Amino acid sequence: MKIVAAMSGGVDSSVAALKLVRAGHDVTGVFFRLVDPLGEGGSRCCSPRDREDAHRAAERLGIELDEECLSRRFFDEVFEASLSAYARGLTPNPCVICNRKIKFAELVHVADELGADRVATGHFARVERSGDGTAHLLRAADRSKDQSYFLHRIGQDVLSRTLFPVGGMSKEEVRELARAAGLAQAEKAESQELCFVPEGTSYADLVESWVPDLIRPGAIVDRDGRRRGEHGGIHRFTIGQRRGLGISSDAPLYVVELDSETATVVVGGPDDLLRTRIRAYDLTWVAGEPPSDVFTCTVQVRSRHRGTPAEVRVQGGTADIELAEPVRAPAPGQAAVLYNGDEVLGGGWIAGPHR
Repeated sequence: MKIVAAMSGGVDSSVAALKLVRAGHDVTGVFFRLVDPLGEGGSRCCSPRDREDAHRAAERLGIELDEECLSRRFFDEVFEASLSAYARGLTPNPCVICNRKIKFAELVHVADELGADRVATGHFARVERSGDGTAHLLRAADRSKDQSYFLHRIGQDVLSRTLFPVGGMSKEEVRELARAAGLAQAEKAESQELCFVPEGTSYADLVESWVPDLIRPGAIVDRDGRRRGEHGGIHRFTIGQRRGLGISSDAPLYVVELDSETATVVVGGPDDLLRTRIRAYDLTWVAGEPPSDVFTCTVQVRSRHRGTPAEVRVQGGTADIELAEPVRAPAPGQAAVLYNGDEVLGGGWIAGPHR
């Protein structure tokens, strides 16, 4: 089978390609350059070292490695869009957007140009196909490394052609296989930060550099509306934040709401962060449609959230989600991803709290 494999220069994608080669497939690697507008070597991905590592891995495996520059699309659709969302008081998830709009879309495009049957990445997730050809997205075998949350917006047209060769492995098994194969990436560290945020800075610094016109100072108020202080922009706050508020209090205070219309930061106690209902919008479904208009599932409101049982009521492109137990600090702009056991049903963006 002819397969195009995304190779980032990291150990996971290198081992994914290795497994495909050892299985006898005709594999072509592709390295995506995403962040050139931010300066050479300034980001946590697609750096000159990553490029070199990807080429070394391809050479070790005896496969061709193509390069694709997607920096303009990444800048418009992910980087600038994410910074604008931060400036509006949202907590966006750039990885979810990038996977759907950039990485997987381009991977399939390259595969079509090369006449390839499948595409593959080093994501920790699994795909199973039913008898009717429907592709089902599942959590990785290693729950601690599971990345299915970030893939929930990948549709059937792409998922049906996608392979995740390391999805059934643990991270240590991946590294052991890389060591045994003599891949230099075997001990390479992985970054948990936003890929486009340069070392030594933050997303808030980028907002101030790239979209300063969207920044508005405002008031910090408590739940009763009493003014507690002032701030220079809601982009420097996130729901659940405790440190760096710039105000004093006898009891711990947290950011519980961000009002973009008035540029107001609302603070409260830990109980004010708890939510039993959320609304999600711009829904997508892995199978193309929801299981039904009303169903029960597990909802994950951030990538490391363990998930909470819930009842979901779908109305068009939105869903009202009733949580079986309170969830702490679901942040508008983050994804609410719906699971049936290990299977991803779909998800949408969190719109805000509903008490």
